[in-house]
Amino acid sequence: MNSQPYLLSARSIVKRFGPTRVLNGVDLSLARGEVHAFLGGNGAGKSTLIKIIAGQHDRDGGVLEFGGEALDGSAAARVDSGEIAVVNQELALLPHLSVAENIALPRLRRAGQRYSERAAETIAIEALSLIDPRFARESVGRMVGDLTLHERQLVEIARSLGSGAKLLLLDEPTANLTASETGRLFAVIRRLVTDTGLAVLFVSHRMREIRQIADVCTVIRDGKTAIDRVALNAITDADIVECMGQSIALEEGAAARGRGGHPSKARPDITAADGDTVTVRCVYIELAIRPGAIVGLAGAPTGPMALIEALTGMSETSSWKVERRGAPMAYASSAAAARAGVGFVSGDRANKGILGTLPIIDNLMAARRIVERRACVSHSELEEGARLIDALDIRAASLWDLPSTLSGGTQQKLLIARWLALKPQLLVLEEPTRGVDIRTKHEIYALIRKMAAQGTAVIWWSTEYVELVELCDTVLAFDLNGHPTRVLSDAQVTETQLADATGMAA
Repeated sequence: MNSQPYLLSARSIVKRFGPTRVLNGVDLSLARGEVHAFLGGNGAGKSTLIKIIAGQHDRDGGVLEFGGEALDGSAAARVDSGEIAVVNQELALLPHLSVAENIALPRLRRAGQRYSERAAETIAIEALSLIDPRFARESVGRMVGDLTLHERQLVEIARSLGSGAKLLLLDEPTANLTASETGRLFAVIRRLVTDTGLAVLFVSHRMREIRQIADVCTVIRDGKTAIDRVALNAITDADIVECMGQSIALEEGAAARGRGGHPSKARPDITAADGDTVTVRCVYIELAIRPGAIVGLAGAPTGPMALIEALTGMSETSSWKVERRGAPMAYASSAAAARAGVGFVSGDRANKGILGTLPIIDNLMAARRIVERRACVSHSELEEGARLIDALDIRAASLWDLPSTLSGGTQQKLLIARWLALKPQLLVLEEPTRGVDIRTKHEIYALIRKMAAQGTAVIWWSTEYVELVELCDTVLAFDLNGHPTRVLSDAQVTETQLADATGMAA
């Protein structure tokens, strides 16, 4: 780990959004040749500070220096020049351009080169091959708008890794990656840090990953620095979580696991009379999903996404056959699926979940309006919306505020809240805890268990095996080619068994 002077120094940074003070004097120092974990709960101000460093937000106070020089008004220029590279929590790719164009154009523009399709493909393949060589070969000519969230995450990271930057800002970069992809990403980061002196600011809520990759950590809480540059080998996970103000949630989860390992399995038994069993089958496997069950999907994205699309009306052709009461469940659209009692929460909250230009009340009522074919805000909706944000501890000044005033984790609760009052027969969740902190994760777990106890069958895809183990009664595992391999139930649902069934490390 290098000594001072620091490559990046942020002192007493203040940022306001209207009357709300998001950052209230944050300090952060980052040295060359280190991976620095930047930690805090949802809404603590992590993403805001990253956007200030990257020139996407102006600060209202404090001092910001890069390489010993003030960044006043020049942060965006540093990004444009390639000295600072950033992967935001909500990805910033151009959907109407190809993968090759998204990766290569910023680099060619800086070098003043004329665009060449062959050169762009070479640059893109080299960058993507650092993480996933097969995806690199198959994807360079595809439009980014046609990619899955998982695939777009790979493109965004590859663009930053191949930029030659001195400072790399990574805001939840592994949220949509498999364990094997995360391992390859960490190997590349370590090599660049060692060989080039790259400084990396790494944001994640996954403590296991933080321990794997980071050297030191800074923790912020309520817009202030709680822990400043502490070596990770000198602090425990419990200490970090306590400084984040989330020790209660951690203790509750640990206590629940200690009582029997699976609090979700304490739900009352729900018979088929309370709802309809849904059967999914393909050439390889068949699975009956009973009312009240929480069924996990594990493995590389190809397999789980194919089943999710078949269940929610997002695919016209599928190898999966879905039946209820012996009749096929096939929907022309997601709206038709919703009206038939199938809810869906996308992991891509920025592009396929949150309605960014509409207020919180419209976001809360979006699913109900689709199901009931209504468009206008009613008095009853305002009452229901007020009850929901109170019950879910969604801290919003007004139902008429935009979702952008909420943290990423709170936005995720907003998406799940859409379905609470509707009580769908089947709720399909795609990485529902992506980019959320420990407390919010446990709040989401509680919401899902409550819905399951009321008879909703839940499908939960997650790349975090520990999450599937804690929450799910049954897990359908897929191999690296997207083929279902095994159905694991009860005591079989362990991280070791999941790794074996999917061919992916836990």
